[in-house]
Amino acid sequence: MPTAEDLAQAPKVRKTDAEWKAQLTPEQYLVLRGHSTERACSSVLLLEHRRGVFRCAGCGAPLFASDGKFESGTGWPSFTKPFVAGNIVIAEDHTLGMNRSEVLCARCGGHLGHVFDDGPPPAGKRYCINGLALKFEPRP
Repeated sequence: MPTAEDLAQAPKVRKTDAEWKAQLTPEQYLVLRGHSTERACSSVLLLEHRRGVFRCAGCGAPLFASDGKFESGTGWPSFTKPFVAGNIVIAEDHTLGMNRSEVLCARCGGHLGHVFDDGPPPAGKRYCINGLALKFEPRP
């Protein structure tokens, strides 16, 4: 359940490219700012099963909760729904000759992954998210 702090509208995060490079690891920078995709099955968050919240690695916005995480078999952390809907933005992505729906952090604009319509019921959504774009915060 989101706390009042989770639901609070935080100001947008705007940084220069140099500031992002100084804050993020090179791999995080490639994903969050360069819209890259991490190698399948490379994220330690695939094995994260504790109760908690997955936050944006760029700005800390709460994005997904452990109760919405599921094993999709794709090699990336997958979720059925956002933790706080207003903290993500969906944009059209026509790269690589495909039509996909890109998932972005609403607060800092970081690339998180993509959402697909092949998830489990009831909503049928699969938010396929790069582990490098997330930081896990355990909660009781």
